[in-house]
Amino acid sequence: MSSEHEKEVESGERFAFGANWARFLSVLNEDRIRRAERSLLEMLETEGLAGKTFLDIGSGSGLFSLAARRLGASVHSFDYDRQSVACTAELKRRFFPDDPQWKVESGTVLDKDYLAELGTFDVVYSWGVLHHTGAMWDAFENVVPLVAERGKLFIAIYNDQGGASCRWRGIKRIYNKLPGFLRPLYTLLIMGPRELKFLAVACVTGRPWMYFDNIIHYAERSTRGMSYWHDIVDLVGGYPFEVAKPEEIFVFFRNRGFVLRQMKTCGGSVGCNEFVFERHRA
Repeated sequence: MSSEHEKEVESGERFAFGANWARFLSVLNEDRIRRAERSLLEMLETEGLAGKTFLDIGSGSGLFSLAARRLGASVHSFDYDRQSVACTAELKRRFFPDDPQWKVESGTVLDKDYLAELGTFDVVYSWGVLHHTGAMWDAFENVVPLVAERGKLFIAIYNDQGGASCRWRGIKRIYNKLPGFLRPLYTLLIMGPRELKFLAVACVTGRPWMYFDNIIHYAERSTRGMSYWHDIVDLVGGYPFEVAKPEEIFVFFRNRGFVLRQMKTCGGSVGCNEFVFERHRA
């Protein structure tokens, strides 16, 4: 599996998410972990996860697997990207070495045979992952059997902006076709105008320091504990790239026995809409 993934990265057909997450681990600290924990508790509407089982599909940096484990859940993490698996394993080594209640391995949500061996979970979590598989609706279908009855599914999916989403798909594809040394420059070229606009607005309102304050304290204000630069690189480079309207996702899971419990939209922007569904019918 890893060799297939690496071929896709080398051919420019897939973003190296794991490489980005490996750099993110260097800035991970206790405050970011606590913010990740709080965002889980808030969206899942619970005070803890003790006694629960938690499946992290596309675990990335491993931050939310770590958060779930610290909140008391038994955790199973998997990712298609070998470097992401290594990042998650590194967090397990740092915080829960030799812990039998946290399993980390390679896997893909598009492999039904692999998924069939996992069983069901009280919480299935996949934030900003399924739209990067190259087969998003198949991935949606595949996660359904993984959610236990009365279990919760927490996903985040890129918002469908119509033409703007098509432009972003092109931007992302170009990023992955470029040689590595040009990618930071390309990222600045793409995001520079947006950043200058934000700075200009801050200056016009008489608060230019607010722009820089937002960057410096981004991780503190982000409910997901991420860093400003790593999120920007993910935004510009994250490919494959698919999108969906909130109502499309709602109807899809409603028709499969799920009830929407929480939703947080990105206000029509380029970001992700977040959904928490509860499974009422197997």
